[in-house]
Amino acid sequence: MAANMYRVGDYVYFENSSSNPYLIRRIEELNKTATGNVEAKVVCFYRRRDISNTLIMLADKHAKEIEEESETTVEADLTDKQKHQLKHRELFLSRQYESLPATHIRGKCSVALLNETESVLSYLDKEDTFFYSLVYDPSVKTLLADKGEIRVGPRYQADIPEMLLEGESDEREQSKLEVKVWDPNSPLTDRQIDQFLVVARAVGTFARALDCSSSVRQPSLHMSAAAASRDITLFHAMDTLYRHSYDLSSAISVLVPLGGPVLCRDEMEEWSASEASLFEEALEKYGKDFNDIRQDFLPWKSLTSIIEYYYMWKTTDRYVQQKRLKAAEAESKLKQVYIPTYSKPNPNQISTSNGKPGAVNGAVGTTFQPQNPLLGRACESCYATQSHQWYSWGPPNMQCRLCATCWLYWKKYGGLKMPTQSEEEKLSPSPAAEDPRVRSHMSRQAMQGMPVRNTGSPKSAVKTRQAFFLHTTYFTKFARQVCKNTLRLRQAARRPFVPINYAAIRAEYADRHAELSGSPLKSKSTRKPLACIIGYLEIHPSKKPNVIRSTPSLQTPTTKRMLTTPNHTSLSILGKRNYSHHNGLDELTCCVSD
Repeated sequence: MAANMYRVGDYVYFENSSSNPYLIRRIEELNKTATGNVEAKVVCFYRRRDISNTLIMLADKHAKEIEEESETTVEADLTDKQKHQLKHRELFLSRQYESLPATHIRGKCSVALLNETESVLSYLDKEDTFFYSLVYDPSVKTLLADKGEIRVGPRYQADIPEMLLEGESDEREQSKLEVKVWDPNSPLTDRQIDQFLVVARAVGTFARALDCSSSVRQPSLHMSAAAASRDITLFHAMDTLYRHSYDLSSAISVLVPLGGPVLCRDEMEEWSASEASLFEEALEKYGKDFNDIRQDFLPWKSLTSIIEYYYMWKTTDRYVQQKRLKAAEAESKLKQVYIPTYSKPNPNQISTSNGKPGAVNGAVGTTFQPQNPLLGRACESCYATQSHQWYSWGPPNMQCRLCATCWLYWKKYGGLKMPTQSEEEKLSPSPAAEDPRVRSHMSRQAMQGMPVRNTGSPKSAVKTRQAFFLHTTYFTKFARQVCKNTLRLRQAARRPFVPINYAAIRAEYADRHAELSGSPLKSKSTRKPLACIIGYLEIHPSKKPNVIRSTPSLQTPTTKRMLTTPNHTSLSILGKRNYSHHNGLDELTCCVSD
């Protein structure tokens, strides 16, 4: 009963696909819809397989820096299997919220901030335990360190200097030290100081009545007097007393100079109503993360101004009202929900021909020949051949399967128990993995948790790329014929990575073209115009061939047709005039001149 009861703040598994790993979320709210269903507002956590390779490299670099600073078990002391499984336990927190049906919850888990003083093996020893140390922003694709880390170590401790001896001078830079602004041993009594503070409040109220912007924000005298009684006015009054050596007459004259009364306003008065609304919206989204509030909502405000406004805002009635509203909303919302154990069969289960799951689908030495091609294969993770239930895994064309234990591990942790072939090559690279195309393709498959099968065929290891061709320009074609001595095609083909001196080829082609401008190059025969052909036929009319015909008889064989051909041309293989004969290229040099 308690295992199926889910409350606000629990870390749970959500299932959005029957074949993909579970989603890891933290329940923030439980809301009942109008139809009677329960929806959970959750905070999203992302796995390593959900982010890009560039961000994974940054995460690994951050992990190495933590290992160098900590004194716990480093990654070098772990085995390859432990390193592989430790990556499945790492998550990335996000500020993204989403609503999911509560019926998709598949169990509880535990997510904690990475403790620098604890060994990483403690996360592997516990089931359903994850850790995170970085915050992932899915909108801008960035990783940032979490602000809630525990600052442990000597780098977070203050350096206390040695105490000065009697008569020893302080060699520290006085401008960086705190400045004295109040003397408790002043000649004034407490009554005199309180009277001066009343005068300072009255001057502040009068100054707000004269200021146009303040009169708009505080239209009544009561509001102006309340604003003048804030700490900024009292601090100014005490500072004035100290700067004038607690002389009341001199200090009062400074409160009202020749230009008019002095107006002191704090952040509550400086901020407009729209800025205050933006701050409340940002505080609802980010909490007390003032850096993100300034970056995303109030970039024109300084960090000091935002922090000062926050602590002043907590003293207002607006803060008290919002706190009461949140408490009333929390009372009306659901505190917990009961979700029964999900018992429906998974669509990825491999069944025998009779529709029932096979008890021992991969048994060795069985005489039964299954019709399903997946039956008989070993588990892709643990290489077991026997299991009470098998599940198809990966693309259908790969025909991979997992046993029941490895399938549950895949759904919870988003990977396989044993390192794949590509991850082993990363740890101990082999000569076969030196091809960058094969290595990058297989690493992408391993990063997404997809099966990588080594069948000996290049098609299974290398991704098929789109075909292309190189179009040669006319200048290149001419340069190959004219600049053979400089170009040297054979030597260039044997050394494809050596650049070709295009400037020398262009210069030689220009010189050769200037030399051959007087005697043009012999070009191939071009087709003559129709007028030229007609003129040639008028001068040389065609003759009809003499056909010898004879009657066939029993004694004499049939005589074939004999064609008398003109002497000026020759027939082609098919007994027809060729292209040169029709165009008059053999005997006709220039018909236009005739």
